[in-house]
Amino acid sequence: MTPPQLVEFGWGPANRVPMLCRPFFGDQQTNCKYTCNKCGNGMEIYYGFKREEVEKIVKELMEGDMGKKMKKKVMEWKKLAEVATSSFGCLSINLNDLVTEVLLKNKC
Repeated sequence: MTPPQLVEFGWGPANRVPMLCRPFFGDQQTNCKYTCNKCGNGMEIYYGFKREEVEKIVKELMEGDMGKKMKKKVMEWKKLAEVATSSFGCLSINLNDLVTEVLLKNKC
């Protein structure tokens, strides 16, 4: 797996699968820590990893207990996102409030 492929692996949570993280630069460091430690739906591969280590981690993600826990966590996040983005979810309400406050109240 090449570095760009590992970066693009970030789409994992959107597809309801745990993430395998190897941050290289920029905000990837923060995203990796947040995904692995805060959200609980990823595992980090550290610098200097070997093929066998990647294989072990991928197997754990796909078949192991930790992977099953992460998949469950990903589904919980998915449900929360669906609720938040629904018509009466907090994101929709906040966006409507922002539009009302910024665009509609400030018309000259």
